[in-house]
Amino acid sequence: MKQIILAMGLCLTMGSSLAHAVNVEGVQIADKATVGEQALVLNGAGVRSKFFFDIYIGALYLPTKTESAQQAMSMKGNKRVLMHFLYDEVSKDKLTKGWTEGFENNSKDLAGLQARLNQFNNFFQDMKKGDEVTFDFLQTGATTVTINGKAAGSIEGADFQKALLMIWLGKEPADDDLKEAMLGE
Repeated sequence: MKQIILAMGLCLTMGSSLAHAVNVEGVQIADKATVGEQALVLNGAGVRSKFFFDIYIGALYLPTKTESAQQAMSMKGNKRVLMHFLYDEVSKDKLTKGWTEGFENNSKDLAGLQARLNQFNNFFQDMKKGDEVTFDFLQTGATTVTINGKAAGSIEGADFQKALLMIWLGKEPADDDLKEAMLGE
């Protein structure tokens, strides 16, 4: 009888921990995050695909949920974007080319952002399946980048934050389906 009770308790414990995560392509994405001392909720998560290949999972964390890209970008408080790589390997060159194209497609003042974009691009390395990059958008205007749990660097400026978020949420996002998923649609 004790074994049955223990087994039921273990199942309930496991079930409750899994209930606090979203499964995307077999990867558990937490439904909450903390940036600084601020609790955030998972707004949405989806897959960035290119030429029928799944490249990474993108997850957006906000203080409160919204389906509006404009509201997500202008919302007060901290924010987070998580990238979990699914593809075997994405080279640093492809990543930095993607960041640069995203800024070009969505920024009105690329010249004013270029030096910080160059600094940002230098944070990256070749990414492999299972690697994670976390972008914390702090209410102070700084954007911190963490790769596989290690701080890669920080970029100052609310204008940079907005330009980076627009890669996923702007009028010309890297992936329309991923934008909709990150917005919980």
